[in-house]
Amino acid sequence: MKYGPDIAGIAALIGDPARANILTALMGGSALTATELASEAGVTKQTASAHLAKLTEAEFIALEKQGRHRYFRLANHQIAEVLENLMGLAAKRKPTRIRTGPKEPALRKARVCYDHLAGDLGVQLFESLDREGWLIGQGDAPHLTEKGEIELAAFGIDLVNMRKKRRPLCRSCLDWSVRRSHLAGSVGAELLSRFYALNWAKRVEGTRIVQFTSKGEDALRQQFKLQ
Repeated sequence: MKYGPDIAGIAALIGDPARANILTALMGGSALTATELASEAGVTKQTASAHLAKLTEAEFIALEKQGRHRYFRLANHQIAEVLENLMGLAAKRKPTRIRTGPKEPALRKARVCYDHLAGDLGVQLFESLDREGWLIGQGDAPHLTEKGEIELAAFGIDLVNMRKKRRPLCRSCLDWSVRRSHLAGSVGAELLSRFYALNWAKRVEGTRIVQFTSKGEDALRQQFKLQ
């Protein structure tokens, strides 16, 4: 018998369709109730509770209590990145499970991946940061250049406080719809927050879609020289 990390156990945990739907629903970064997650998974609340217990025990999701209410969210950004990578792998093997219709193009153009920008615009942003010399490398551990640090600080990104956290500043995350990488890590999260603060974009309620205004998208393309 070979010893090592229990890949099979993790795969079995994610591989159940109901649990996969629960995890996908939490990819938006919001905390959801058991009732909401049961609806997303297409199962009864009792069945969802059993799935949630397994995911919580495995530390894939975390439980938050506010008074009488119980909310669930992904345990951390690393879980989100693993799920996004799996979505990319699944997209290569068979058609995605997204319903066709007006929401699909918007979801592919710009969406939230836990707490950072994904989709076409997210990939273009990452590639532009690399092309313009703000960061080096689009592998697993891209890092900021001196130019990148100066430009991001001028854009309102607080790198000093971000460096105090354990989370990496920059990470690449394989985008399932574009099948190229977008920017994750603290910088990716703070950039999306900054886009919201500048009213360039907003989340579409009840979805993972990030909707840029026409002026916001123009500003994004000009600020970061998107092609």
